[in-house]
Amino acid sequence: MPPIYLDYAATTPMRPEVREAMDPYLSDTFGNPSSLHRWGRKASAALEGARAVAAEALGSQPGEIFFTRGGTESDNLAVLGRCRALTQEGGVPTLVISAVEHHAVYDTARSAQERGELRLVVLPVDQDGALDLDPLRIALKRGPTVVSVMWVNNEIGLLLPIPEIASLVEDLGGTLHTDAVQAIGKVPVSTTHPGIHLLTATAHKIYGPRGTGLLYKREGTEIAPLLYGGGQEGTLRPGTEDVAGAVAFATALRLAVEEQAEEAIRLEALRNVFEARVLAQIPDVRINAGAALRSPSISSVGIGGADGSLLLNALDLEGIATSGGSACASGTNAASHVIRALFGPDDTNATVRFSMGRKSTEEDVSRAVAVLADVVDRMRGLEGIS
Repeated sequence: MPPIYLDYAATTPMRPEVREAMDPYLSDTFGNPSSLHRWGRKASAALEGARAVAAEALGSQPGEIFFTRGGTESDNLAVLGRCRALTQEGGVPTLVISAVEHHAVYDTARSAQERGELRLVVLPVDQDGALDLDPLRIALKRGPTVVSVMWVNNEIGLLLPIPEIASLVEDLGGTLHTDAVQAIGKVPVSTTHPGIHLLTATAHKIYGPRGTGLLYKREGTEIAPLLYGGGQEGTLRPGTEDVAGAVAFATALRLAVEEQAEEAIRLEALRNVFEARVLAQIPDVRINAGAALRSPSISSVGIGGADGSLLLNALDLEGIATSGGSACASGTNAASHVIRALFGPDDTNATVRFSMGRKSTEEDVSRAVAVLADVVDRMRGLEGIS
């Protein structure tokens, strides 16, 4: 039978509309947008057009959109750039993150803390995915504070309370950055809330090309560049811009925002069918953060009596593409920091993330459950024999 791709949270195939928009800037319109001749001016016009499209999709102004090479770079630029800007103003800032942040924020924060660049506060979550905001309130009242909390968690689909956090930041002061990589196209995302100062997005999660991202920076929010060497992107991201990538990203972003409401309904229905059948057909399983508000496209399943790596390999051999959690942290059998944050360091369940997308069908998820049930049953049988 044909293989089934259920790893859309890792990456997505490029949409035909996106490829069509991108193609002219891979060949005919090849100029450097910083050049003053006609080839450069044409490329520059395309770049600024893409910036305007992206800004409209996010509810911002074109001058607040800065193109980067991906979500990880945008996260680093937002977190380190803002903290270093505050350091230049005097003192050591406090950085507040959630315990379930993507490695692009989580590891960046830990590394900066070790270098003495900032004081780090980590907001805990409980088993139901509820985020404790009390340490955030305390930090905001004590001095210059940068907050970086993702909109949707990439491993378990947990929807974090960004509007509430933005209101706290607006009332008490501070700077809020949110990684919206897994949120755009799945839940409503907007930069219009005055408490949101920085926002990360990337193209390849919304059917655009890999290697293209953006950072929204609210006007008046100062950040220090991490790279030097040119005046591109307002000196915040020097280097010749990827015009084709920016045009493609803007197209993918526009389509994702336009289609979000309808697609979210369809994806949530698929996810609900999938989870109901998992719980009915497989004993000793849980839906991680299943009672919490979540992305409609992600279902993280905790499975007792199974080895995570062997389970993923077995599913792959059966033609089902999934992840153990974040594709950025693959290759390890240890529980991720996200699962440890929810269930503690002694949790022994194998975790499998199923993520649905534009081409996913009810037939796909039904077959995936049947294969999963069979693989888990065989794996538990072997464990019993040994």
